[in-house]
Amino acid sequence: MEEKKSETKKEKPNVILIMVDDQGYGDIAALGNQHIKTPNIDALHDSSTRFTQFHVAPTCAPTRAALMTGHHPNRTGVWHTVNGRSLILERETTMAHVFKDNGYATGIFGKWHLGDNYPFRPGDKGFDEVLVHGGGGIEQTTDYWDNDYFDDTYWHNGTLKQYEGFCTDVWFENAKKYINTNKDKPFFCYLSTNAAHTPYFVDDKYSNPYKDNEDVPNAAFYGLIANVDENIGKLVSYLKSMDLMDNTILIFTTDNGTSAGAQIEKGGDRLDGFIAKGYNAGMRGIKASMYEGGHRVPLFVHWKDGGISVGKDINELTAHYDVLPTLVELCDLEIKEDLNFDGRSLVPLMNGDNEAFKERMIVVNSQRIEVPEPWRRTALMKANWRLINGEELYDLNTDPEQRTNIAEQHPDKMVELKKEYDAWWDEIAPSYKDQPYIIIGHTAENPLTLYSHDWHTNAVASPWHQRHIRSGYIDNGYWLLRVNESGTYNLKLRRWPEETGFALNAEAPIRPAIPGTSVRASKVGQVLHIKEAKISIQDIELSQVVDPNKEFVEFTVALEKGETKLQTWFTLDTKEVLGAYYVTVEKI
Repeated sequence: MEEKKSETKKEKPNVILIMVDDQGYGDIAALGNQHIKTPNIDALHDSSTRFTQFHVAPTCAPTRAALMTGHHPNRTGVWHTVNGRSLILERETTMAHVFKDNGYATGIFGKWHLGDNYPFRPGDKGFDEVLVHGGGGIEQTTDYWDNDYFDDTYWHNGTLKQYEGFCTDVWFENAKKYINTNKDKPFFCYLSTNAAHTPYFVDDKYSNPYKDNEDVPNAAFYGLIANVDENIGKLVSYLKSMDLMDNTILIFTTDNGTSAGAQIEKGGDRLDGFIAKGYNAGMRGIKASMYEGGHRVPLFVHWKDGGISVGKDINELTAHYDVLPTLVELCDLEIKEDLNFDGRSLVPLMNGDNEAFKERMIVVNSQRIEVPEPWRRTALMKANWRLINGEELYDLNTDPEQRTNIAEQHPDKMVELKKEYDAWWDEIAPSYKDQPYIIIGHTAENPLTLYSHDWHTNAVASPWHQRHIRSGYIDNGYWLLRVNESGTYNLKLRRWPEETGFALNAEAPIRPAIPGTSVRASKVGQVLHIKEAKISIQDIELSQVVDPNKEFVEFTVALEKGETKLQTWFTLDTKEVLGAYYVTVEKI
């Protein structure tokens, strides 16, 4: 029996995909950073195939959508991190679906950021085992109230549960428990950390080595990476102890350029400028930039039984949507005939065949609006050429830092690349009409809570963070909903999340500091004196006076099956109007 299991495992390798948040290409010692220590990531680098020109979206949710689907993120409906445009379209087939259909156990640990309501949750998108925080980061409005990286409450298979320990440790330790449970069959483990995303909370023992170092822009950011690195080392040791390492495809990557490992020079654009402090591998720009520093990230692939265990660099252009088709080929997975990828398998490159990649063109962009616009914060890449926003042209062979725009010197190249972009845009743009509808009244999630994180609005900003509410962010928008069944629905409008029990006009509490960490005491929000509440859904508009001592304002409405919008309003004593940050919806 043991031999049969071993043979089966060789036919179907395990897959562990590690995605670190906001760690850039330059935030790794093995890639040239002399200020950071990442011994375990370095060891993986040294025994992996490394893709040196691997590009993702400039921000996190779009990258995750592309990684999960093999599609360009714009095609998946995910081109923002908030504003309802981080919700992956219901029609999308994910990596978890594909692995599950091929007999794999599927688990996610950490950050999802592709929707917190049905039908977008990881459990709705192919994952059997789910342990995640809400939204795009701990402390955002979609996350459990006042999580702070330590001893937090997370969603485990649809139920809220508190866990002891630091967030990254919790993800890795529970991933190992999951691996142990599924060690006798092939498993897919998506280990997606929220570190090193803001807020930069970490135990001082990780950040202290970087404090008072004038070459380090943010000691806590490096500390978060140090903790991730430690956990990767523990994971590798665990896999070896369980005799699982050799037949496990271990992938390491990150979701966008560095957020805090490099500092823009004084007077430069805060995202797109040149680096003055820290290390960014000689690239211009940081997270959210259309220049190289915003979207070129590490990709390491290790699989001993598959012959991928020797340090080797591959320099052809590759991208986030290539990972799924690569795994389909490496694992010999069957896929449905109508599943067409925008990406392509990287296996030929691993085998020394670069023919199909010589003339490859890749587009990444940072839209962050309701409907994408051509050339909005866009980088078109082809070989050594970079066309930025359809206006600036750079040759990375002679100008890797993208300092000199040579568009005027190469008019023919500008025409050629713009023509390729136009063809790409014309092919993908029809998919923008597809909308991400949160489904209410479905047995999969009834009741459910809607979050202001997912308001649709044409504004650039949104109240994505608990501590930023009423601090210059957009204060209203609408939710796109699909009523699953006609019937009577109860809506509860809240200013604070349900788990707090706070009244509508409650005084903003103070979150205490955590000794020995970078967590400091802070005020969590302003007091809002709400006088009136209003809702609009289908053809219904209702309003009522607010009782400030209650937790919510309640409306009961009869809704018809179908697609609709919900918008809410709170009128303050100042006559200012904003939306309800949380709305509980239940079909009665």
